[in-house]
Amino acid sequence: MFWGCRNHPNHALIIDTAMSTVITEPESLASTLEEADPLPRPTAVLMATPGHFSVDYVINPHMKDHVGTVNREKARWQWEVIRDKFRKLGFTVHELPGEPGLPDMVFTANQSLPLLDKNGRKHALMSIMHSRQRRDEVPFFEQWYRRNGYEVHYPDPVSVPDFEGMGDAIWHFGKRLLWGGYGYRSSRNVYDFISGTFDVPVVPLELVHPSFYHLATCFCVLSSKAVLIYPPAFTQEGLDLIHAAFPVVIEAPEQEARDLFACNATCPDGRNVIIQKGCHDVNKALKANGFAFHEVETSEFLKSGGSVFCMKLMLWQP
Repeated sequence: MFWGCRNHPNHALIIDTAMSTVITEPESLASTLEEADPLPRPTAVLMATPGHFSVDYVINPHMKDHVGTVNREKARWQWEVIRDKFRKLGFTVHELPGEPGLPDMVFTANQSLPLLDKNGRKHALMSIMHSRQRRDEVPFFEQWYRRNGYEVHYPDPVSVPDFEGMGDAIWHFGKRLLWGGYGYRSSRNVYDFISGTFDVPVVPLELVHPSFYHLATCFCVLSSKAVLIYPPAFTQEGLDLIHAAFPVVIEAPEQEARDLFACNATCPDGRNVIIQKGCHDVNKALKANGFAFHEVETSEFLKSGGSVFCMKLMLWQP
């Protein structure tokens, strides 16, 4: 384990001590992004099988009224379609067996943050789940990482009480620069820790809408130049940072963002977007900006507050 955290003044525009850079000023972001080291595209996907998926409790607004309503046979079919989409796009898909009593383990974006250091070594920062119902998921992912040659780390649980992996921490396409959501499921302090520990610049974004509790529900990196967002989920300061980094900012309408989780789509290769069926306005904008969209059905998983992005974890594998 690797525990430790540097503390920094919250008022600083750029926190830069030793190997830590946390960016909160748009004017600084452009140069930092330009100078950021390249990050190879992931070649593999980790998905957890949905045999035990269900809605057994309410830990987000989307779960309300859906306890006990999941059709597992339908959920399995929807999961397999998404798995096969990744395979057709050329990605290796690893399947981690779901575990009894852990109905949300299927959302594999949440339990960790995988990364490569500057020398190409594989690391995984494990999550400290905000909800007690999900904390027992993390050890199964740690075991998978250890079996597959990743060096495993944990943040200090005193300094960082909450961190939900790639639900909130999202890599800029092709760059060793991390976008970090905080406010509901992840602590702001975790990004100081990540930046200082792994020598990577981080752009923190405060989330302010309870229906968009993870960054991955309102922020979808499409390419190095384009992003899909739901603007009311962010502060004005956050929106300024997003617009400073991306020449193309596609805005999802409320209904598609809230009800269909449009921004929980994924674009693993910079061109092909896998997205929940029915996001017509977003799909038109994607097509107009040169992206191909692939519609899938995730209705059973929407009952638990997740869609395509949440159901996969992008990985670097040999």
